[in-house]
Amino acid sequence: MAVDKSQSPRIDEAPLPVGRESSSEPSREDQDQQDGVRVAEAVTAVWSKKALYFSYGCMWMLYFVSGLNNNLTANLSAYITSDFEAHSLLTVISVVTSVMGAACLLPIAKVLNLWDRTVGLGVMVLIAMMGLIMMAGCNNIATYCAAQAFYTVGFTGVIFCVDVLTSDTSSLRNRGIAYGFTSSPYIITAFAGAPLSNQFHETNWRWAYGTVCILLPIVALPLIVTWEMAKRKADQQGRLQYKPRSTRTWWQSIWFYVVEFDVGGIILMIGGLILFLTSFNIAGNTEQEWKSPKIIAMMVVGFCVLVGFVVYERWGAPKPFIPYHLLTNRTVIGACLLSTTYQVSYYCWASYYTSFLQVVYNTSLTQAGYISSIFDLMDPIWLIGCGYLIRLTGRFKWLLLGAVPLYLLASGLMIYFRTPGHSVGYMCMCQIFLAVGGGTLILIEQVAVLAASSHEEYAGMLALLSTFGNIGGAVGSSVSGAIWTNTLPQKLRAYLPADTVDRWEEIYEDLDVQLSFPVGSETRIAIQNAYASSQRNMMIAGTALMGLSIVWVLMIKNIKIKDNKDVGKVLL
Repeated sequence: MAVDKSQSPRIDEAPLPVGRESSSEPSREDQDQQDGVRVAEAVTAVWSKKALYFSYGCMWMLYFVSGLNNNLTANLSAYITSDFEAHSLLTVISVVTSVMGAACLLPIAKVLNLWDRTVGLGVMVLIAMMGLIMMAGCNNIATYCAAQAFYTVGFTGVIFCVDVLTSDTSSLRNRGIAYGFTSSPYIITAFAGAPLSNQFHETNWRWAYGTVCILLPIVALPLIVTWEMAKRKADQQGRLQYKPRSTRTWWQSIWFYVVEFDVGGIILMIGGLILFLTSFNIAGNTEQEWKSPKIIAMMVVGFCVLVGFVVYERWGAPKPFIPYHLLTNRTVIGACLLSTTYQVSYYCWASYYTSFLQVVYNTSLTQAGYISSIFDLMDPIWLIGCGYLIRLTGRFKWLLLGAVPLYLLASGLMIYFRTPGHSVGYMCMCQIFLAVGGGTLILIEQVAVLAASSHEEYAGMLALLSTFGNIGGAVGSSVSGAIWTNTLPQKLRAYLPADTVDRWEEIYEDLDVQLSFPVGSETRIAIQNAYASSQRNMMIAGTALMGLSIVWVLMIKNIKIKDNKDVGKVLL
């Protein structure tokens, strides 16, 4: 598709050099630049290649720790919730963590721009460690859910900071390769996570989070120190010039940041989404189900709060949570809606996938972890190849046009293979297709929004994209939970033999109880059929919703990516 030059994104314009010596007066753009962006441009102008390579090594290690943690949580969460007799609440926890992840990203982007990249990284590391400590010490499902919220916000923020640093230190044309490199540790964690999960499950799952809590600061601190040393070097060379400091009082500063971070809007969004979406998850487990006054109240109040959030953001918020000026570009809108749709589709079935593999296909925890990690294995390998294709052709939309049909094909095949009796190899095949298709979507979404923005907007654009994605994840988990809680209990009561039908609730809430029945027994077959019916409905919902992605892809412009270097010294 030809690009209309009158509407070309600003990133295609030649960037201004960091150290401008041709003009004694700072440009209007420089005066408007926030300190975080000024620091990033000054640091990347003065640091050595050695420091740059070392920083990428640290970012690689941070992705490794994050990937290991994600893998451990994905494999162990079903058993942890079963220990608290709350296996059905997996999607409730997923909704809460996705909403918290969505709420934190745009404020983090403001922190990165207002102050410094490493300030945001340091704060997020501390929050993640707090969550990990709570996870290791929790004794009930409520504490576990709260811990998940803290550590999700922390790790989401850490990876977001790494992605922003990657965009600061790579040219647009090579950004796909850079993202592929930083996410390549998932290749290792895909293999390491499953057997480690099994070991922690057999000994003490709490030490899984204790181990990650020890590793995280060890790999984060060298990156922070390297950045601070480069920042001091830039200051000594006179390249680092901050905006004039304010003369606000202490209370004026507090109010300024309350407005700047739109605290009121964040509270309304979190409250509205959690109330509204979790009502769908827990309705099936509540007496009177959908007729329950509690469920009706949650849905109505949650919906009203969300309406209030929209009204407040549109007409009342001095600094809206969602920066609407970033949504004036059709490429950005298309990428954000594509991210939402993809995440809804994925989370419609992902939460109970490892449980499904163990119950229906009789895999061990390690084997289920390997299968569910195929995406993590294939994704970074393909991302590097995908990034190279973008560099080679200078275009990215053609990859989207191939990725969406491939993902739809894989998702449709999984509907068929959800029934018992098929080889587990078909599950692996579908996961490979999903990894190639889904990985392409994730990468191109990031490249598309960055191609449509300037360096000043990088953090905000990536935060906006991730916010839409996290909201999509929350909606998908809510759909999954609604299907699970309204299908599995009914199917268990219908399929279980007379001698175990009275135990349907115990079976429903505990994965260990489900796996305790021998393969081939009448009860195990009944459980497998109930699982298959529930998972099949989840896949149908996810596949149907993913069809909308075709429309969003057509909205994205086929932007020609130039080999611009938006910052001083880059890796690629």
